Amino acid sequence: MSDSVLLSYDKNIATLTLNRPEVHNAFNAEMIERIATLCDEIALRNDIDVVILRGEGKSFSAGADLNWMKESITYSQNQNERDAYDLAQMLGKLNSLPQLTIARVHGAALGGGLGLVSCCDVVIAAPEAKFGLSEVKLGLIPATIGPYVLAAIGQRHARRFFQTGERFSAQKAHDIGLVHILGDDETDIDGHLEKMLAEVAKNGPYAMRAAKKLCFDLSGSYVTNDIMENTAERIATIRTGEEAQTRLKAFLEK
Repeated sequence: MSDSVLLSYDKNIATLTLNRPEVHNAFNAEMIERIATLCDEIALRNDIDVVILRGEGKSFSAGADLNWMKESITYSQNQNERDAYDLAQMLGKLNSLPQLTIARVHGAALGGGLGLVSCCDVVIAAPEAKFGLSEVKLGLIPATIGPYVLAAIGQRHARRFFQTGERFSAQKAHDIGLVHILGDDETDIDGHLEKMLAEVAKNGPYAMRAAKKLCFDLSGSYVTNDIMENTAERIATIRTGEEAQTRLKAFLEK
């Protein structure tokens, strides 16, 4: 079994640790396959409510592994398409995990590493973290990660950073919405992470999953009559479910 990505469970929390610190957790084909496989495993776990994504060593992830990139130079069009599709599938699986996903970011989060961050629901970053989409400097484009970065920061900011390839600070990432919580130092981000875990522990796990799906279903939609009917049906279904019934009764009894 590959140790390029480690998976651990603690009660209702799964932690995915990118584990190639010697290359700043840059990913290759093996690492991509490993993340995809672990996401498949986690997605089936109804007892897991939160997934934490973190990096071992000095960085979260520096993006694509240089040796992997070198290999791709010799690939045919079809080989490159298959290679890119594997990455696209992995990102899609991470993005669509039914559980709440939290990225704990320190050091570099570049290229595909920034893509991983964009796939997570909540991002907590250390102040020294650095972000960037430097693909254009290599004559490339951030294609497979593009949809997730666009969803995270919007088209206006994406148009800038996709084209300039400039690196930007954690503060800038916070300003444009990529980072939700900016810590004072690396120790502080663990404190913020613990606070977040304590907060979501108060929530109904089924409701959280339904709320995440609601975000995906409504994203970019106009509020038509059909959506009104659909959202009404969703809240009615939630309200009459066992979880909501139990929690509502307990709250009202207080």
